Amino acid sequence: MSYEVSSAVAAIIEDAAGRVLLCQQAGGHRLWGLPGGRVRAAESPVHAAVRDIFSETGLQARIVELVGLYEVTGDGCGEAMPDLSVHVFRGRLDAGGPALNAPGRISRLAWHDPAALPEPLTATTRTAIADAAAGRAGVVRQITRDMQREVIDA
Repeated sequence: MSYEVSSAVAAIIEDAAGRVLLCQQAGGHRLWGLPGGRVRAAESPVHAAVRDIFSETGLQARIVELVGLYEVTGDGCGEAMPDLSVHVFRGRLDAGGPALNAPGRISRLAWHDPAALPEPLTATTRTAIADAAAGRAGVVRQITRDMQREVIDA
């Protein structure tokens, strides 16, 4: 287990049909995950989420509530990965449709039914979507990474 902890954010954004927007990583194991990224120095998690949603998807969104705070530990694929503290929010779209804004980090964006999520999927995304679908808010959980490496880019 690493003693380095990074702060990150992610957002569950749903369309009118209840599907969630997911991003597939451009590199590494090409995992599917929620839009989000690292929290910058002196930046609030809410601001970081709004910034990263726009950066990755081109969507203007507002944060509605905190789904949960997830402590992500474990070494995916045997690599020394930093522990993460991830704030996962529920977001609402203010305007627009998704557009791939971060092609170096994200290879594609797609809407998915929460009951039929693509693989490979990050453990954080899987857990947070299940919590949101169950109507939970403000949960605090520890998650162990899958054997597939989770990457949250800066």
